[in-house]
This record gives sequence, structure tokens and C-alpha cells, in this order.
Amino acid sequence: MQKIALTYGVLSGTITIATLILGIVVSNGSSFLSSELFGYLTMLVALSMIFIGIKRYRDQELGGVIRFFPALAMGLAIAMIAGIMYTVVWELYSLSNDYAYINGYVNSAIEAKKAAGLTAEKLAQEIMALEELRSDYGKIYIRMPMTFMEIFPVGLIIAIVSAAVLQNPKILPVRQ
Repeated sequence: MQKIALTYGVLSGTITIATLILGIVVSNGSSFLSSELFGYLTMLVALSMIFIGIKRYRDQELGGVIRFFPALAMGLAIAMIAGIMYTVVWELYSLSNDYAYINGYVNSAIEAKKAAGLTAEKLAQEIMALEELRSDYGKIYIRMPMTFMEIFPVGLIIAIVSAAVLQNPKILPVRQ
């Protein structure tokens, strides 16, 4: 079980972080490749390894039958490994460029709020909230859980759905 979880967790984490960082670098932070939508689509595709890992565990280790909770445990193990890997590599990437991403994000968001034509009071509130985000992001004990929580909920949903689907041995049965 651990070998499968580690293999598919590392594979999922590698696909996610490599694609996201490549998208940010190639697009210089200003296109679809650096958007949140692209990021979550990438996570969704990469975390499909959860389904594949559970299926492999069911078929090769358990003879084609798995109950919901063992399948969920496998899925969560893969999601945790991918999430930890994503968090650690993102931390190293951010450190290597002096946390330029958060500064660019906050500055861009402030400009968007100014362009939106908000009232002076509302604009001041929005800017204060964004500056608080920048400040909080500078604290490792806030930044790392925040980064982990970008990817883990996606993995959790995929793990639940995969466990529910794959507990039925008639769905994608083992080939003999």
C-alpha cells in the first residue's frame, strides 16, 4: 500500500508543481497559464493519479475488490503526499525568487481594485485586506498551510469520488 501511495503521490505532486511553475515562468504571470483556473485544472488532472492508484491497489493487491474506507485511505495518502510535495517545492520556488509571486499577485489585485471604480472607503478596505494577505504570506506558519490547502481539498474530493466508484468491483474490473 505504501509503495503505491508514494509512487502515485510523487507522480501527482510532480505533475502539478512542474506544470504550475512552468506556466508561471513561461507566461510571466500574465496569461491563462498563470491563472487560478489553469492551476486548479492542472491539479484536477494530476490528482487523477488518486483514481489510478486506488484502482491499482484494488486490482493488484486486493484481487479486484476494495471497500470504501480502505480505498479512501489510499486516496487520502496519495493526496497528502502530493500536497506535501507541492507545498515544499512551492516554498523552495518562492524562496528562490524572493517571494515575487505574492508581491506580483497583490500588486495586480490592487490595480484591478483601483480600475474597478470602487468608492474610496471600499478601495481602502480592499487594499488593507490585500496588504494583510501580503504580510501573512510572509509568515511560514501561515504560508505553508495556505499552500497545502490549495491542493488538498481537490485531492480529498477526488479521493472520495474514486473510493465510492471503485468499491464496486464491476466498474473497470480487473482483466484476467
